[in-house]
Formats: sequence, C-alpha cells, structure tokens
Amino acid sequence: MADTLEFNEIYQEVKGSMNDGRLRLSRQGVIFKNSKTGKVDNIQASELAEGVWRRVALGHGLKLLTKNGHVYKYDGFRESEFDKLSDFFKAHYCLELTEKDLCVKGWNWGTVRFGGQLLSFDIGEQPVFEIPLSNVSQCTTGKNEVTLEFHQNDDAEVSLMEVRFYVPPTQEDGVDPVEAFAQNVLSKADVIQATGDAICIFRELQCLTPRGRYDIRIYPTFLHLHGKTFDYKIPYTTVLRLFLLPHKDQRQMFFVISLDPPIKQGQTRYHFLILLFSKDEDISLTLNMNEEEVEKRFEGRLTKNMSGSLYEMVSRVMKALVNRKITVPGNFQGHSGAQCITCSYKASSGLLYPLERGFIYVHKPPVHIRFDEISFVNFARGTTTTRSFDFEIETKQGTQYTFSSIEREEYGKLFDFVNAKKLNIKNRGLKEGMKQSYDEYADSDEDQHDAYLERMKEEGKIREENANDSSDGSGEETDESFNPGEEDDDVAEEFDSNASASSSSGDGDSDREDKKPAKKAKIVKDRKPRKKQPESKKGKDPNAPKRPMSAYMLWLNASREKIKSDHPGISITDLSKKAGELWKAMSKEKKEEWDRKAEDARRDYEKAMKEYSKADSHRGERSKKKKKKQEKQVKGKGDKKGTTSKSSSSKSPAKGMSDSFKSKEFVSSDESSSAESKKEDSEDEGAASPPPSSEDSASGSD
Repeated sequence: MADTLEFNEIYQEVKGSMNDGRLRLSRQGVIFKNSKTGKVDNIQASELAEGVWRRVALGHGLKLLTKNGHVYKYDGFRESEFDKLSDFFKAHYCLELTEKDLCVKGWNWGTVRFGGQLLSFDIGEQPVFEIPLSNVSQCTTGKNEVTLEFHQNDDAEVSLMEVRFYVPPTQEDGVDPVEAFAQNVLSKADVIQATGDAICIFRELQCLTPRGRYDIRIYPTFLHLHGKTFDYKIPYTTVLRLFLLPHKDQRQMFFVISLDPPIKQGQTRYHFLILLFSKDEDISLTLNMNEEEVEKRFEGRLTKNMSGSLYEMVSRVMKALVNRKITVPGNFQGHSGAQCITCSYKASSGLLYPLERGFIYVHKPPVHIRFDEISFVNFARGTTTTRSFDFEIETKQGTQYTFSSIEREEYGKLFDFVNAKKLNIKNRGLKEGMKQSYDEYADSDEDQHDAYLERMKEEGKIREENANDSSDGSGEETDESFNPGEEDDDVAEEFDSNASASSSSGDGDSDREDKKPAKKAKIVKDRKPRKKQPESKKGKDPNAPKRPMSAYMLWLNASREKIKSDHPGISITDLSKKAGELWKAMSKEKKEEWDRKAEDARRDYEKAMKEYSKADSHRGERSKKKKKKQEKQVKGKGDKKGTTSKSSSSKSPAKGMSDSFKSKEFVSSDESSSAESKKEDSEDEGAASPPPSSEDSASGSD
C-alpha cells in the first residue's frame, strides 16, 4: 500500500462555505492546503479519534474528529474512493472509517447531542444537521427557547444567521434545561469577552486600513482595536500572516496583519490591518504579567520590561502571541535602492514589494499574491506614456492584477527578479510564436505596440546572455554605471553589464548617440502626416473619387454593429481592440473573400480616377487660357503707363523699360512655376496633367 494519498479539488467546509484545495494523507497525518489563502491545516495522526464517510451534496465527504474536540469536514470524493481510504485508515491510523448516512425525513423534533465543538441534531441514530459551535457568535435564552446567532460568512452566497431551538420543560427539580443548553453552547462558542486585564496597551497608533487612530489592547487570545468610532476584536486564530515592510522614504515602516476571515465595518471588509510607524519613535514597554508567567508562556521570546522602536515592540509582541513568522522583503532592490516599487493599482498609488514567496501591494487596496497561485506575469507598455510600463499578474483562478505607471528604470530589476523566481513571463513565452502577441495587443496602435514588445524581449535576451558571461565584479559595475538622473536613457542602458565603472559615462554617451537616429526617425514618422495634411486639404477636389478601403476596413464597417450588439456598452477603443483580435483570428479563406472585395474596389477607383483625370485636364486648359488673357491685359496697361512717364525726366525711360522688361520676365516665370506646381498637385491626386501646347508656349514667349 502507498504511504501517501493525494486528492485534488477537495472542498473543506469552513463556516458554511466550501474552500477548495488539495488534501494529502500520509503516515504522519492529514494535510489540507487552501488554494485561495494558502493556509495549511495539519492534523497529526496521533490526534485522530474518528473518521466518518457519508454522502453529501458534492458527492461523498469525509468527517474527521480529533481527540481535543475539533471537527474537520472534506467534500468532493467519489464513491469509488471509499475502499482506498478505508484501507489507508486501517493501515496507518488504526481507525475504522465508518459509513453514516444523514436523516432526510424532514422532521423538526429530535435530540441534541454535544460532542466536542459540535452540536448534532439527531433523529434516532441518524444526524439531521451539525453546527460547529465555533461559528456561534451569540447565545440568548428565553422561556423554553434558546437562540443561536452565527458569524456572517462573506464567502458564502447565503449565510445562516440564526437558529432557534424549543426546549420542552422537564420534571427534574433544580435543573433548568434551557440554561443547561445555553451553557453547553457558550462553553465552546466563539464569543469574545474581554475578561481580565490586557497584557499591554499601545496608544494612538496610526492605522491605514481601517483608517484612523486606534488604541491596541493585547489580550492572551485576541487583539482589541479601540477607536473613537469603531471597536474591533480580532482573535489570534484569524491572523494568517504578518509582514514588516520598510517605506520607500526609509523613515517609516508598515506592519501588515493578514486576516481570514476579515474584520467588518458596515458593508466593508478588511482582509488586512495596516499600521504605519515612524522609525524615530521609541517606547518603553512593561507587560502586565510577572516574570515567571512571562517566561513560562513566551519561553524567552518576550521579557517583562522591553524598550526600543515602537514598530519593533509591536511586531515582537504580535509574533510571540500569534506564533507566526514575520515576513520581510528579500534581496530585491529597485533602481533607487529601495526594496519596493512605486506604482498604481486601480485608482490609487502605492508600493509593490517583491517578497521571497510572493508580492504584496500597500496600501489601498492591499493585495497579497503568492508565487504558487500565479499563472503568469506580463510586462506591458504604459497606456499613457512610454516612460512607464505596466506589470500584470494573472492567477490560476483567472484573476488579473495590473500594476501600472511603473518607471521604466525599474523594468530590468523587476524582470531579473521574476526571472530568478522562475515565474512564467508571457512576453518571453510568446517569443517563438509572434502571432499570439498580436492577438494580445490588437489595437489601433499595433505598429508601435509591437515594436515596444520586440525591444523589451530583445533586452531580456541580451541581459540573459550578459548574465551568463559576467562575473560578480561586473554585476557591481553595472550598479555603478546606472544613473537614474538621466531620463533620456533607454531601458537597455541601465542594465548593460559590459559597461565598466571607468568608462560608464562614455559608453552611455555612445549608446545615446546610436539610438538618437532611431528616435529622430520615429518623430519624423509621427509628424510627417501632420505636415502633409494642410497641403492635401488645400488642393483636394471634393469631386475627386475617394480612395478605396482596405480589406480590414471593409470587414470592420460590415461587422461593427455586430460587435456592438455582442458587447453592449463597449467603448470605441475597446471596440477597435476587439475587432483587431477577431481579424487576427479569422481564417485565411474568409480573409481572401474581403481581399477580393478590396481588389474590386481598387479597380473601380482606378477606372473612376482615369475619367476624373481626363475631365480635370480639360478644365485645366480652359483655366490656363483665361489666366493668360488676364495677364496680357495687365501687361498692356503696364506698357501704357511706361510711355506716359518718359516725358517726366531723362532717367525715367530707362527705368520704365527696365520695369516693363522685368515685369514681363516675372510674369513668364510665374507661368512656369504655376504650371509646375499644378503638375505636382495633379500627381499627388493620382492624375497626370498634360504638357503645355505649342500655342501656349508661343504666346508665353511673346
């Protein structure tokens, strides 16, 4: 028989909701890992007291009872797996896996049994339902009646809030069955009551989520946040993780407490408690316990009298009481030397911390993403400027997180970190099949978008090659050659591992000189159409045939309404992106159909253009003759004016002749230049203008 059994897609019932995960049975015990939160439940084999197999809504389920009264329920098994589990329990746990069916008679009277932390309502020997008493938030009594109220579960679609039991009176004297029922419930219920004095109190701590100033009272089993408006009692059992994160300004510290289930403020749920401390703030702390109790309870992790920075004292006390490790940033460093990256998530700006086993974003809203739940990451071009980029993370459950407005100087550091953690990088993964990248980035700016991706991929390839050839010394020289003050540097310059410390400035200048022509070419490419637009508008004839559409534009005009109906409320930008994706995914046969339509439109355009050019040439000849007549009349008036001015002085005839001669040459040059300009305009419109006739040239020479 195998030493371990593993089951995927098993659901653990916790407070009415089903949390999916993986279940592993081994000689040492039972381990269940929650896929959503990463929380691990470990049941030692020596603690198991009973195993029950029964039919449930999701197939078949396994209920495990421990010797200390805890109950664990796992659903999602197949009926055929019973024999395998039963043999495993007998061989390794020395337990008989018993089959017990639920009662489905529908009766509402029966017997209540209390076993460990479980209330079981039975009819005969069969249970009808079971209530984990840890889910009970309040228990009230009335005449022959007991009311149980439950903690609200945000993950469940429907939450059970209240159950009432009618307890009939008994003939026994001195025993109230209602009070006995309530005491059995309250002894195991999760009702937090502040009994006794607090171990210590931290006054007026700045809390970012929930926002405000709170006094934190530390009790043995729970944490009490006391504010001006709200109070929260947080059991230590709900604390999932602790984080201590340095702020980017190096003068403040974040202390983050991850909670499951979260605390509630109205309809708002807070999965993270974030405290902000100043590094300069110190405190002297005295625990409200004698030294023997401190030593016995905390085993040297705390002392009765402690002093130091406020954030150190809070984190130290929380670590000792919660009994969980504090997660701090690893060896990641950004271009400014900080252990975090400034970015934006949704509408707010914050800090993204790459950790050893995940990412955490603070602070609005806080997000924690573990590496084992990441499907892939993606580096995307910034939507508003080329000086920043977006970092996208998609989980295995399909949830996507986009951290935007990251400075491009951070790109290389973040890429190297992700690469070292062996996360799937979508940009690099699609390097061999370039067509898929077009589907991902199909929009109206495809050329620039793809060029940016190509540059990023090429830089990643160069860095990988340089990393294999470079030594530790060259890595230090890379950091020295980095200059964050030069904003015009390209991303590749910051991570050039071949640049030495002595020649870093020279290499940087040479790199910029090499890349300047590319930038100029790009600027000319962008501005060239803008310069041509006014020229084309001046000489454009409204009667000229319109240029034919491409195959894609013909298809888009025909499909635009269908795309709008399939995606109601879609914006123009998203519509163009969606159309690009559909066009890229279209089969070759369908594209050929639109190519034929585009070819037919082009032929019709050429035919119409020929007819238009013939008519335009006739109109040009008539306008030229009319213009020449007007010019001759102007010349005649000039000659008459010259003869009248001869009698005024002896110098005036020469001047008049020179003016008239000059005027004649000037008019003829205007004719030639106007003819050339008309020829150029006609060529731009697609029609060739005819050469001037012999009569026109003769009249011009005259």
